[in-house]
Amino acid sequence: MVGQTGDMSELSVDGVKVSYHVAGAGPVCLVHSGGPGIHYGYLRMPELEQQLTMVYIEPVGTGASDLLPDGDYSMPKYAYYAAQVARQLGEEKVFFLGHSHGGFVALQFALDYPELLRGVIVYDGMAFNGPELGEEAGRQLAAYVARRPAGDALAAQVQAAWDEDSELPDSREAHLDNLRRLLPVYFKDFEEISPRLTSWFPTMDITIDPQRQPALWDVRDRLGEITAPVLVIVGAYDFICGEKFARQLHDGIAGSELVVLADSGHFGHLEEPERFFGSVLRFAAAH
Repeated sequence: MVGQTGDMSELSVDGVKVSYHVAGAGPVCLVHSGGPGIHYGYLRMPELEQQLTMVYIEPVGTGASDLLPDGDYSMPKYAYYAAQVARQLGEEKVFFLGHSHGGFVALQFALDYPELLRGVIVYDGMAFNGPELGEEAGRQLAAYVARRPAGDALAAQVQAAWDEDSELPDSREAHLDNLRRLLPVYFKDFEEISPRLTSWFPTMDITIDPQRQPALWDVRDRLGEITAPVLVIVGAYDFICGEKFARQLHDGIAGSELVVLADSGHFGHLEEPERFFGSVLRFAAAH
C-alpha cells in the first residue's frame, strides 16, 4: 500500500533510477508528464489530491530520474518504468493520467498492463507519434498566427520560436527558452490567463538527453484492444494534440468517454479547472 505523503521516493529498475512524488489521499492515480523531457511540476494538481493519491512520476530522462544509457525512450519503455512504480506502490490497481506525450504513454500502458488499471485519463494525447503530428501542429500554428492582428508581437514571437525549433542546440536553456516563447499558442487566450500563471510558469522545466533516439509509434490499429475504462479530455484550441485526434481515440476505444473543453488549449486544467477536475473526479468515482 502507498505510504504517507512525503518527499521524493525512488526505485531502481534494471539499474535505472526512477523517482516519483506522492501527494493526497484516496485511490491511487499515476501521473505522467509530457514532452518528452518535460518535468512533472507543471502538472501538479492539488485539486485532485483532495480525493485521489496522486503519484507524480519523474519519467526516465527527466528531473531526478536517470537518463537511459541507450537513448531508447520508446513508448513501451516509458510504460514499463511506470508499471514498476505502480507495483512498488503495492496497489492492486491504479488510475493513470497522462498529459500530451504522457497520454501516449497512458495508451501504451493500457495495452501492456491492463491488469494494473482501474482506468486511464488521456489528457490532450493521441495514438501515434511521427511526422504527421508535426505537420498538423505546423498547420494549426499557422492558423493561430493568421487569427492574430497584423503585426502582432505574440504571433511573431510564436512563429520565430517554431521556425527555430529544429535548429536548437542540445542545451536545457535553449529548449526551455524556446518552449516559453511558444507558450502563447498552447492557450486559447494567453493574454487573459497569463496574469494568473505567475506561480505556474517557473514549474516548466526540461531535461535534454543528446542520446535520445527518434521514437516513431502508432497504435491506432490497436485501440480496440484496450479494455480499461478510458476518459479522453482535450482542449478545443489545442494546436498540437487537437480534437480530431481525441475523437480518433474516442471512436476507437469501446465505451470511452470524451470531454471537449471548449475554452481551452493544451492546458485545460489551468484554463477550465472546474470542468477538468470535475470530469476526472466523476470518472474516478465511477471506476
